[in-house]
Amino acid sequence: MEKFLYLFRGGMASEEAANVPQEHMQKWMKWMESLGQKGILVGGEPLQPTGKQVNGSKKTVIDGPFVEAKELVGGYLIVNAKDINQAVEISKDCPIFELDGKLEVRPIQKMEV
Repeated sequence: MEKFLYLFRGGMASEEAANVPQEHMQKWMKWMESLGQKGILVGGEPLQPTGKQVNGSKKTVIDGPFVEAKELVGGYLIVNAKDINQAVEISKDCPIFELDGKLEVRPIQKMEV
């Protein structure tokens, strides 16, 4: 099994996230619980909509992120799958799509230490 990162954009990360019905949040909890029971879910967390950016060789710090709400990364999960195709298939049950959100699937690079 390999590890993959799910980055959630829009949907729950939008400005309207505070107004998301409780029933939708329950769908998220049920989906993640199901992934955990199947041994797919490694971990993950929602993200606050604020933060800082550190940029360039001068390490300039600015408030951020400066993106449209629909592109804001609202959270992430790390999942186990045999390959990226299976990771994509698993992602298709995510509740983010009900709110017209996006889910980016990225393979996690193995590091030798």
